[in-house]
Amino acid sequence: MNRGKFITLEGSEGAGKSTSLAYIQSYLAGQGVAVIGTREPGGTDIGEQLRNILLQGRGQGMASDTELLLMFAARAEHLDKLIRPALAAGQWVLCDRFTDATYAYQGGGRGIADARIRVLENWTQGDLRPDVTLLFDIPTAQGLQRAGRRSTPDRFEQEDQDFFERVRQRYLARAAEEPGRIHLINAAVDIAGVQAQLRDVLARVLA
Repeated sequence: MNRGKFITLEGSEGAGKSTSLAYIQSYLAGQGVAVIGTREPGGTDIGEQLRNILLQGRGQGMASDTELLLMFAARAEHLDKLIRPALAAGQWVLCDRFTDATYAYQGGGRGIADARIRVLENWTQGDLRPDVTLLFDIPTAQGLQRAGRRSTPDRFEQEDQDFFERVRQRYLARAAEEPGRIHLINAAVDIAGVQAQLRDVLARVLA
């Protein structure tokens, strides 16, 4: 049995990843692909508990190292319980955020050195990396304006604009470093425009 493909969705606040994940899942299913959707942090019972700790407002004083380690703890559980078994069974996995988000948020946003993140990445993931990453890029101010129309902001959403600009720039730097894996999606356009870009990338992946 062929291993399934691992596709991750990345982007800062207000980029529309969640809406697009549902669209991609439906598109691939329509092409006869067995696909499951998941998210990080989360995806498992323990992962969702860790997500609550990471996102809840009263964690405001959390140390950056604690945040980083909890992210990888949730990821280790996610890989063991869901991602690796699904891929081994030939399913495609769509994940809303993965390790690129750690480099962007904990690296770019919090200022943790890439080398420290990389040690945890290699330990937790071994040689597993996403086959395809869709990076939903939107100007920071526009993304925050969109996100502000949603529910009560979580601990990350309460950060200032400078934090999210650092996140965006780190994402863009990673896209420049790995153009074969990371596909830039202009998320500033309307939903139809985003979906047209997604169909183009997915058609190439399916081919």
